[in-house]
Amino acid sequence: MTSTLTPPSVDWAGPARAGTAPRRRTRILALPEARWAAAATALFLLALPLQLTGAPAWTWGPLYALAYVTGGWEPGWEGLKALKDKTLDVDLLMIVAALGAASIGQVMDGALLIVIFATSGALEALATARTADSVRGLLDLAPSTATRLTPDGGEQTVPVEELTVGDTILVRPGERVGADGRVLDGASEVDQATITGEPLPAPKEVGDEVFAGTLNGTGALRVRVERDASDSVIARIVRMVEEASETKAPTQLFIEKVEQRYSLGMVAATLAVFLVPLAFGAELDDSLLRAMTFMIVASPCAVVLATMPPLLSAIANAGRHGVLVKSAVVMERLGQVDTVALDKTGTLTEGTPRVTDVRPLPESGLDESELLMLAAAAEHPSEHPLARAVVDAARERGLDLPATEDFTSAPGVGVQAVVDGRTVAVGAPSRLLDDAESPVVAMAEELEESGRTAVLVVVDGAPAGVLGIADRLRPDAAATVASLTALTGTAPTLLTGDNARAAAHLAAEAGIDDVRAGLLPQDKLSAVKDMESAGRKVMVVGDGVNDAPALAAAHTGIAMGRAGSDLALETADAVIVRDELAAVPTTVALSRRARELVVQNLVIAGVFIAGLVIWDLAGTLPLPLGVAGHEGSTVIVGLNGLRLLRESAWQRAAGAGTS
Repeated sequence: MTSTLTPPSVDWAGPARAGTAPRRRTRILALPEARWAAAATALFLLALPLQLTGAPAWTWGPLYALAYVTGGWEPGWEGLKALKDKTLDVDLLMIVAALGAASIGQVMDGALLIVIFATSGALEALATARTADSVRGLLDLAPSTATRLTPDGGEQTVPVEELTVGDTILVRPGERVGADGRVLDGASEVDQATITGEPLPAPKEVGDEVFAGTLNGTGALRVRVERDASDSVIARIVRMVEEASETKAPTQLFIEKVEQRYSLGMVAATLAVFLVPLAFGAELDDSLLRAMTFMIVASPCAVVLATMPPLLSAIANAGRHGVLVKSAVVMERLGQVDTVALDKTGTLTEGTPRVTDVRPLPESGLDESELLMLAAAAEHPSEHPLARAVVDAARERGLDLPATEDFTSAPGVGVQAVVDGRTVAVGAPSRLLDDAESPVVAMAEELEESGRTAVLVVVDGAPAGVLGIADRLRPDAAATVASLTALTGTAPTLLTGDNARAAAHLAAEAGIDDVRAGLLPQDKLSAVKDMESAGRKVMVVGDGVNDAPALAAAHTGIAMGRAGSDLALETADAVIVRDELAAVPTTVALSRRARELVVQNLVIAGVFIAGLVIWDLAGTLPLPLGVAGHEGSTVIVGLNGLRLLRESAWQRAAGAGTS
């Protein structure tokens, strides 16, 4: 076990926490879509009270007109470009619908539609920009310079881009590794959670592989460069995230797929309703009024509004319970999931090592509290994650830690200190123990077989006991796995960069049979792609940089929010803000309930549209009555969708996976 006593400051990392990329944030108003949407919203909010208070039309009319222009010109222009490519874009239909509303006197309704549509586009642009920020920020994990060793023994500080395969670099204690390579000399422990997701630093000796951007412990390492900077694992993660985000199938709400054809048919039918009577001698005004009424009652906007309230209500309800679902498309896709892949560290587990076992040797004369007190006192000056776990365990038991003298730390071995006049060493059994026949060896092996890290405590040169340390399973992990199995019909798969023995033990506790361990980010991505190519709709749940490519490629990606890396949070489709794993199956069940209400609303909207269209074609439907019927159906389906805002909807969803 090693300890980082006084790690040097690393200027390039800025305020970022260990293991995560420095945070880059695109300002909202830096995006043109956001500026246009803000302008349209401000103009609408200025015009609305003037109209409602009975002010003259010349005071609020120009404001509404400007709202139409500022919020509608960009989607309208994009829609016209799509029309040039023989595609009837939904953007253009929304603008036409808004202008149609204005043409029959419903100016405020049309302006509201413009504002909602512009705001939606701005939020989508912001989400895209934030993802790009995180991808670019990931590159900052790797230092900009490295210390290259020259053949004559000198040192050169060079940009990492100038390193070539075969160069030797020096990585001092507390520095980040400058390039992918292999250790030539030295011993240390390296925190490579950004690459593998392992909760504990990995010991590194001669011949071991190290990765650019990972954090060195207290030992100095000489590393032979084996990959160019552009081909490092960190650089490949960036490329994989970008490629997965670009190639992910375009997402559409189900109704948008239907609406494309429906809208084409509606436009053609409206023209027929207008032109056919004219051909038989009907009056122009009558034909125009009938066609306008037909367009209003058959408008696809009613169907869209029938779809959105359940999804938006589900998003709002999930948000109240700590789940951020980034769009209505994501909420709909969540209900389609039939396969789940879970990360281990920080997802199924708490992500922090904790002492699980305290086993004193009978001949030591120590009880559990005394053994833990001596070990914690010796470890107290250390900043190693295992040391912190030992000290935290002692504090949880209310133990008073005596003063420590003559503290020393040896990379890859452990620590030693004088505690109450006794010399206490704490570290790896294989490094502190010379006698392979000692009873403590069997005790350590038993702990390691059960997926724990064994830590030996030696007092005055004699083994005194062993501590078992592990990353603890979340309390709700097993119940979550069972719920996901019930919802999807298939048990989740565990994808982890941790070692196979620890992964298998934890998976058995959680009730998972399919375990894939020792995976690098590209391996996780390949596993997800294999599932997707087999026709599965995969939901990936993770939290780290190493999960980001898989999150981006999956049908739906969910990130654990409390300790999640910036890249994972931005790449994922949804975020569990409160870090409650049980919220994952509940959100899936809520999505399925929303889809059921969408179907109900489509039936209601369809009945209204069919009835009003038949009335307009077979008789004479007054325009005000057509508008009233159209708006009435919208109110009914809207209220139906709002049922998912109730607390009982979340509670029923929470019980869906266990029923």
